[in-house]
Amino acid sequence: MRFEAVLLATCSLLAAAGSDEFSTGAGTVRITPIQHASVMLQAAGKIIYIDPAEGSYEQRPAADLILITDIHGDHFSPKVLSRLRRPDTAVFGPAAVAEKLEGATVIRNGETRRWGAWTIEAVPMYNLKRGPGPGRVYHEKGRGNGYILTFGNTRFYFAGDTEGIPEMRKLRSIDVAFVPMNLPYTMTPEEAADAVRDFRPRVVYPYHYRGSDLTAFQRGLAGTEVEVRIRDWYGK
Repeated sequence: MRFEAVLLATCSLLAAAGSDEFSTGAGTVRITPIQHASVMLQAAGKIIYIDPAEGSYEQRPAADLILITDIHGDHFSPKVLSRLRRPDTAVFGPAAVAEKLEGATVIRNGETRRWGAWTIEAVPMYNLKRGPGPGRVYHEKGRGNGYILTFGNTRFYFAGDTEGIPEMRKLRSIDVAFVPMNLPYTMTPEEAADAVRDFRPRVVYPYHYRGSDLTAFQRGLAGTEVEVRIRDWYGK
């Protein structure tokens, strides 16, 4: 096993302010759910946000790096970004985001960037069948990015808004995965579990799951070696 996961909370649901820590070859990575699809990572004295959009940021630290997956409002909030950005904050996102955000660096599906001790891979995220009307999908192939972040040989996958696409199913050596499940925009919990069974991360977190039955996701992974961690991304 390439990392040791240290769970900081003892309850089955972790409040949005809580964190999990993962020990890697380069040091500890702390991951804090904020809300919906918004996540904060802390490692080596640096602060990284994925899709800072929903939730409260009044008491959050400024960002060293921000990664944005898509242009939809639950992933991309110029107001929140203005609060978190400093002059030296790096912001990476797909071209559709860079068109709307001055100073963002474009990273496209299939591209890899180094940022400090991190390796950042942009991977596809898109709908296969779900959309607002016939012949249309909510997320077109190539418009948005999922991300694989590697730190000390530990690989963290943030899927973004996607269905169980072939590119997801072909992933390998993922240690920690964050996978969406809510209709009509991504996939059902059962579909998400089916995709996860193919790429077999060591730990998987449902996120972007508003209104979904997470027990169905757990049942879909019963009997595998994948550890399902349910966290409260919406508050009580």
